[in-house]
Amino acid sequence: MRDIQKEIQEKLNEIEQTEHVRILHAVESGSRAWGFASPDSDYDVRFVYVRERNEYLRIDEPRDVIEWQLDDVLDINGWDLKKALRQFAKGNATLFEWSGSPVVYRTTEDWKTISQVSAQYFSEKAAVYHYYGTANSTLHEYLMKETVRYKKYFYALRPLLAAIYIERYHCAPPVFFDDLLRMDLPDELRQAIDKLLTIKKLTTEAEELPHIPAIMDFIHAETAKQKETAAAMQDDRKKDFSALNEVFRRTIRK
Repeated sequence: MRDIQKEIQEKLNEIEQTEHVRILHAVESGSRAWGFASPDSDYDVRFVYVRERNEYLRIDEPRDVIEWQLDDVLDINGWDLKKALRQFAKGNATLFEWSGSPVVYRTTEDWKTISQVSAQYFSEKAAVYHYYGTANSTLHEYLMKETVRYKKYFYALRPLLAAIYIERYHCAPPVFFDDLLRMDLPDELRQAIDKLLTIKKLTTEAEELPHIPAIMDFIHAETAKQKETAAAMQDDRKKDFSALNEVFRRTIRK
């Protein structure tokens, strides 16, 4: 039987040896991290790595991404530390999700420091825009027919709940879907989500079923609301990069 966890660790070791990098943090991203993967879902492995110091002093800097593997089971790629820090500065919500993933394959003390510093750069506006955009795309691409694959509901529900979490708590939302459900939610919506979770366990991935009205009503209304919310928010991205520069210099000295 295939040992995926062992295989992922072997792939990460292979990347370090072949690419001459040090992996600072490697996690699961996507449905397995969110908590609603199907048995046949692939493994979306994402990592942040650092090269030797002299590699950052070249005129012809190497690529800042490593795209290692993409097949039916494993999707493995990562970002260079400098690219990651630049994206933290922009408030990239996807990167904050990598940092907060509940499924960690590898991490370091350096990453612990980087994560603490990068938390200062979380942008509520950038994150809400991201989550609104994800929900809106899912709504119009997958949820406008008379029947729907129920898993697609989660790809709209989760980002909308994440946006609500940001409004309430003013920090990066949890990655795991069940953690978002700990918030106070309208009874009708909670009952509909409970129904959705129950049905999903009894149906196949590709099966299409009639809409659950309470969920569709929520998705339509909250998507429109979050669009307005994001547009009205002030740009809260931090302009002082000194903390990121310092943690970058400290990390590449090792």
